[in-house]
Amino acid sequence: MKSVIRRCALWLGCATALAPAWSAQAEPALAWPARQITWVVGFVPGGTADVLTRVAAQELSRRSGLTVVVENKAGASGAIALQLVARSQASDGYLITVPGPLIYPNPQPAIGKELAPVMLLAQGPMVIVGPASRSLPGLAEVLADARKHPEAWSFGSSGNGTSQHLAGELLNQYAGTRIMHVPYKGGGQAVSDVAGGQIPLAILGSAPVLPQIRAGVLKAYAVTTRARLASLPDVPTVAESGFPDYDASQWFSVAASPAIDAAVLDQLNALLRQTVQSRAFQDAVATAGMTAGGGSRADLQRFIADDSAKWRKLLDSGAIKLGN
Repeated sequence: MKSVIRRCALWLGCATALAPAWSAQAEPALAWPARQITWVVGFVPGGTADVLTRVAAQELSRRSGLTVVVENKAGASGAIALQLVARSQASDGYLITVPGPLIYPNPQPAIGKELAPVMLLAQGPMVIVGPASRSLPGLAEVLADARKHPEAWSFGSSGNGTSQHLAGELLNQYAGTRIMHVPYKGGGQAVSDVAGGQIPLAILGSAPVLPQIRAGVLKAYAVTTRARLASLPDVPTVAESGFPDYDASQWFSVAASPAIDAAVLDQLNALLRQTVQSRAFQDAVATAGMTAGGGSRADLQRFIADDSAKWRKLLDSGAIKLGN
């Protein structure tokens, strides 16, 4: 795991990206909180959410004049972290990175209800990968073998109900396969197991898999969005691989406790809009094949409502099952 995290840090070209905290050097531009901001990630280190959060946290520290600590609270596909922040007081100083689409079998704290919207952080594709040591020529061959030998195929993701899980189940629906889902506590863990051959496939954000693809450890079979990934120009999309209507993306948003004053949340939104325009964050999302977010707090709420409606419709049809 440590080697995965180190590679992510080198890939971003930012040796401090994985440091636990950054000390403020200027007078605070944000009156909240009194001590420090604790930015929670609901997954283990090394995944896309973790990597982008750490770059954004460093930039937010510079702009706010406050110390920003990134804290990983992994478990239950991010639900433990959601519950922690939803129950927090304004003075606790919590932010949280909420990945999406993220759908749970049982209700969990949601943005616009138990969590206050702050801003869309980034959005982009996922990559279907397998161990290079025993790879097949392409996605078509993988799916053909999965139809013949369903017991031999599974795919890892960062957890139940996450974008990677949903993307895999959507592929099952389109391809007529029954590839079993294997949930992990974060992308970093899934990378380790697929690289080591413990699982034959994983569907993950590009940040944790790019170093392994470039090193020849992982084979990239396909990108989940309609457009190819600029950093992997030779890897086809799922749509190009025989399923023209297939399209699945992931996104990351920032939320906070609803106990925080609206004026403070607006301040945070303004600082984060500057943060995602910084050179460091732009470089990070570009390398990850993602697009930086932005917009108002209301824009985030509308974006989530539209995206959730699309996936809920598919779930309600019975095409995707959240259980294993």
